[in-house]
Amino acid sequence: MNRILAAAALLALGSTVALADGDPEKGATVFKKCMACHAVGADAKNKVGPELNGIVGRKMGAVEGFNYSETLKQHNANGDVWDAEKLSKYLENPKAYLPGIKMVFAGLPKEGDRADLLAYLSQFDEKGNKK
Repeated sequence: MNRILAAAALLALGSTVALADGDPEKGATVFKKCMACHAVGADAKNKVGPELNGIVGRKMGAVEGFNYSETLKQHNANGDVWDAEKLSKYLENPKAYLPGIKMVFAGLPKEGDRADLLAYLSQFDEKGNKK
């Protein structure tokens, strides 16, 4: 049993390290898959999906003026925050991670793509300025 727990802990650490190793330049390319529905940067506005400025570390379902699903409204009410681990799991398979959401994107199955995308998005503060 302890070996299983140790292996699970190592796998979890490996996942966190991979997210920290993301390449923002590659992430900008991955973000092109998101641009039809989302925006980021100083002039970002809500589209079909909310703008993503400051998403890493932001409270879930918190962009003013965007009509979130009941699922994300409940996470917002609970005070849940988008951290890199939650975002990676969400981006891997959005509907499986958060059943009931409106987002129709199938997901990013490659951990490297998710790490790169998160590195790219992490560059932007809540106003869309690069940190």
